[in-house]
Formats: sequence, structure tokens, C-alpha cells
Amino acid sequence: MEKCRPYLYVKQSFRNFMQVNDNPQFNVPEYVPRPTAIMSFPDAVRNVLINKFGDFNGRATRSEYWWWALASFIISIPFTILDGIIFGWGYDDPVWFSILLSIAIFIPTLTLTVRRLHDKGKSGWFLLILCVPLINICFMIVLLVWFIQDGDAHVNYYGNVPTNVLPVDE
Repeated sequence: MEKCRPYLYVKQSFRNFMQVNDNPQFNVPEYVPRPTAIMSFPDAVRNVLINKFGDFNGRATRSEYWWWALASFIISIPFTILDGIIFGWGYDDPVWFSILLSIAIFIPTLTLTVRRLHDKGKSGWFLLILCVPLINICFMIVLLVWFIQDGDAHVNYYGNVPTNVLPVDE
């Protein structure tokens, strides 16, 4: 009687499987082209502040994310100047208006950031890594790379490919 080696059994069973099933069952996502036109500046701001305020579901495109980053920066300039005029330009002077602005845009920025991570196929819980000292500095570079890269060109766990078109109110 011949001894059967275990690895030969596995190799043979795999060969039999492939002969019966030439097409293994891999779920390949359908390719959907990314939007060719970018979202406009006013549409991106409107989408973040009105349509998707507090909505962590779905996906956000690069243009929506970076237009919002620009809008946040532009809005912060007058608030910083106002703080300087009223409270002074010293390092220890209060910055109450800038703090109020940061509180006001925190939720829209957080939801947009999570939806941008969803577009890359990543979970929004990745943002909790920013709470870990020293690691957060390296992770910010990883986040920046993810935000610069194009999102998944297929339907992923978090939804369809974003279209850069605002929904039409009827």
C-alpha cells in the first residue's frame, strides 16, 4: 500500500476543482468611470453645508474635498484678522472668533473627511489613529496621500461612485 502525502492530496483536490470549475467565484466589482468634470466651488460648499451636513454615509470626490478645504481656509482669514484687530496680535492673545469658526465647521469637515475615506474604500474609523501621539504625524502623511489619490473606480462597500452633480430638488 502506498503512503499518501498530505500536500499531494491538496494539490490533487485543487486540480480537480479547477477542472470542474474553470471560473472560480471571485466577486469582481463593476468598473464605473470616475466623473470627468470636477464639482464647482459653490456646489461643493453647498453640498457640504446643506445636502450632506452630518451625513457620514456615501462617498466624496477629490474636488468636493479640496474645494471645501479652500473654502475653510478663505473663511478663516477674516476671522483671524478680526481676532487680531479686537484682541491683539500677540501670541498669548485670545482667538475667540477663530475658535467659534472651528467649532462651526467641525461637523461638516469631519463628515466630508469620512466620506472621502469611503471613496478610497477605507473606514472612517481610521481617523481615530490621529488621537495616538507620535503615530498621528506619520498617519497625516498617509491621509494626505489618500486624499490626493483618485477614489475607487467601482462600487464599493460605501456606495456608488460619486458623480460631482448635486441632486435636483423637485
